[in-house]
Amino acid sequence: MSRITPTLDKLKYQGRKALIPYVMSGFPYPDSTPELMHALVAAGSDIIELGVPFSDPMADGPVIQKAGEKAVAFGIGMTQVFAMVRTFREKDASTPVVLMGYANPVECYDLKHGENAFVRDAAAAGVDGMLIVDYPPEECIDFAARLKSHGLDLIFLLAPTSTDARMAQVAAVASGYVYYVSLKGVTGSGALNTDAVKAMLPRIRSHISIPVGVGFGIRDAVTARAISETADAVVIGTKIIQVIEDQPRDKVCEAVSAFVREIRIALDA
Repeated sequence: MSRITPTLDKLKYQGRKALIPYVMSGFPYPDSTPELMHALVAAGSDIIELGVPFSDPMADGPVIQKAGEKAVAFGIGMTQVFAMVRTFREKDASTPVVLMGYANPVECYDLKHGENAFVRDAAAAGVDGMLIVDYPPEECIDFAARLKSHGLDLIFLLAPTSTDARMAQVAAVASGYVYYVSLKGVTGSGALNTDAVKAMLPRIRSHISIPVGVGFGIRDAVTARAISETADAVVIGTKIIQVIEDQPRDKVCEAVSAFVREIRIALDA
């Protein structure tokens, strides 16, 4: 079992909601990620989603896309991402880490290092779960089984356009949590309609028995608090990238800590 389910179970028992920040590996500086992850945890984060840089990120808006392009230019790939997680694990053995990215880097890693090398090396590095945007559930049964055999979860996206049939397909293979994309479009686009999210969550839960996190469009403590009234977890990505993108190297952790701490206080209020 990964660290995800025990973490979410503990929060549920405490009557608290999970805070899940997203950061791009190798951004804003190629050596800043493990330190940034520790700062996120110290500020109250429960699970960390770690972006894997990719040259064609179809679901990412301009802010995260730009961060990924910068990381790619720094030479950050899957091997470097695993190294970052291993470094993080030297001081933190308990916080779950989920890699979020696309099929191409995963499959290229296996082509280079051998069949099933990705799952093996992800588990060895200390990864807890995978969210691969362009892996549909109906094509992931074997992959999900390989992940599960190594103690990793496979996390899926659901959207406002997801049908009941799609939710049932996701329910059959997903573990850890599901990520409800609260907006139509890419990350960071549009204005969040909290009433629409609250109306959608019961429908999702009629199919999905594991926790539901909500992301895309959560940019401040007010919206985070509103979403947490019905969601099990709040996911914040674009705004965190914006907070850190122009910071000097020695101010990155300070800036992200101040922002995340505000969100944590709001969720616990």
